Amino acid sequence: MARVLAVANQKGGVAKTTSVASLGAALCELGRRVLLVDLDPQACLTFSLGLDPDSLELSVHDVLLGRLPAGIVIRSTPDGSDLLPATIELAGCEAILLSRTGREHALRLALGEIAAEYDFVLVDCPPSLGVLTINGLTAADEVVIPMQCETLSHRGVGQLLDTVADVQRLTNPRLRVRGVLPTLFDGRTAHSRAVVVDVASRYEVKILEPPVARSVRFAEAPGLGRSILTTAGRSKGAEAYRTHARTIAGVPGPAVAVPAAPAPAAVGPDTAVGPDTAVGPDTAVGPDTAVGPDTAVGPDTAVSGAAV
Repeated sequence: MARVLAVANQKGGVAKTTSVASLGAALCELGRRVLLVDLDPQACLTFSLGLDPDSLELSVHDVLLGRLPAGIVIRSTPDGSDLLPATIELAGCEAILLSRTGREHALRLALGEIAAEYDFVLVDCPPSLGVLTINGLTAADEVVIPMQCETLSHRGVGQLLDTVADVQRLTNPRLRVRGVLPTLFDGRTAHSRAVVVDVASRYEVKILEPPVARSVRFAEAPGLGRSILTTAGRSKGAEAYRTHARTIAGVPGPAVAVPAAPAPAAVGPDTAVGPDTAVGPDTAVGPDTAVGPDTAVGPDTAVSGAAV
């Protein structure tokens, strides 16, 4: 069965969509079968992966309302993952679901029919705490909380954690918080670092390392319909998401070579001792050794044939 990860934060502009697209591409690089689910009526994930939401006839809207099975709606993407796309119709889906019994379980039931076909399912939740986000959390095994490293993102994390606690109590007791993923991080500022430390201590939640650095490359990628792993694969942001994907998949990272300590230099009989070299009292200076004018020669130093 697939592991389902919901990526959620009620605050917008914190890189939820970017994180889903990038983690999905990174997991595909590791050879995993990945399904991405766009639960945002703005359909930013759908657009970012090269599909035009305005031209799609079928979407996750039809799946949540039980009109179609998920397998018919799923589309492939250039980055290797599959996508359950969204359209603006999803905005009306929330109102319809409110009048239905068991509305929180619509996505979980739909994914249950195709879960065996994938290793991972990543759900891009909308920037709200409504029925669609509750569906994403109810279907998930874990939740990742992207957080822009600024003060206003603080409140969004706390409110989402309250919602997660309600979901754990009422609809999905197996849900756990994987951690907070710092995004749009600027390590040059004390403010970014202080926000991360404060969130970790205030909410007692794990901070996922490394943070994702702010970069214009993230803004450029959606215009090409690809993730940053394709458009700027060697950037720090792409490497950060690869690291997180390896952790999620349980794949060890590349070994880091530790340079060996240099061996102490031996002063042999043919060694040239410079003018500023201190020669200790027990140092043997050979016949071909040049001893400079500023060389300190101790009282017990044997000098053979050297000009002093």
